[in-house]
Amino acid sequence: MIKKIFTTACVFALMTCTIGVAEVSNEAKLYYNRGVDTYRNGQFEQAIDLFKKAISIDSNYIDAYYNLGIILQQMNQYDEALSVFRQIMVRKPNDYEAVYNAAVLSTKLGQNTNAKRYLALIPRNSELYSKAEAMAASMNTNLEAISQELKEQAAANTPKIPQTNGTYTGIPSPTGITTDKQGNLYVASFSSNSITKVTPAGVKGDFVKTNLSGPIDIASDSRGNIYAANYNANNVVKITPSGSVTIFMNNIQKPYCLHIDGDMLFVSSQGSNTVVRQKL
Repeated sequence: MIKKIFTTACVFALMTCTIGVAEVSNEAKLYYNRGVDTYRNGQFEQAIDLFKKAISIDSNYIDAYYNLGIILQQMNQYDEALSVFRQIMVRKPNDYEAVYNAAVLSTKLGQNTNAKRYLALIPRNSELYSKAEAMAASMNTNLEAISQELKEQAAANTPKIPQTNGTYTGIPSPTGITTDKQGNLYVASFSSNSITKVTPAGVKGDFVKTNLSGPIDIASDSRGNIYAANYNANNVVKITPSGSVTIFMNNIQKPYCLHIDGDMLFVSSQGSNTVVRQKL
């Protein structure tokens, strides 16, 4: 359900009213109320624009985010809606309506693992706990089992690299560095066109020595794949855990830095003064 309109007295008062976790400006409220009105008239695209305008004026406007997310969800724009509810969770972690909607949208996107993580955030004393339990049951599990599963995953992800000071020697012109969940260290070597792998036990060896041309940065995803910015070849390659190399992105002018967030890869392109994002 979309959140309600502000009263006229609240909108036109000289002082601001509070909503969510921060004060909201009167200008933002005007756009918000217009968004509610246009939504009620079935003008969904216009309502989306108005709620976005309210958010652009006040980036902490929780109800504007919520209504925007609800409309996007109703229009089957699930990725966009999920991003909006995540924005609420960043600003107000105990907004369990947003958390529950994020779980719902994750299931619609086939991301059941993420849905379980969201459901685990809903406490037993929340009014939404029973709905969270019902959703967990629809995935053939329950909230207690989900919590246990997440604890086991956290334990499995505990760093395996020695937690002491030390030095890795004998790596030619080291540039980019990344690690995997098994505790292996990977180091790109720009001048030797290779990637060195160092195990948690300190065993060092060549991981990849083909199809690399000036690897300057590397990053690893949750599946154990590694991505290397081939500075001299103007591309980004994907390297599987077994060492198989394929071109992942082409025509990236002088790729320099890589960053992975969830299922998105970000690449800085020195040659075009841009940052490119690519879904993994």
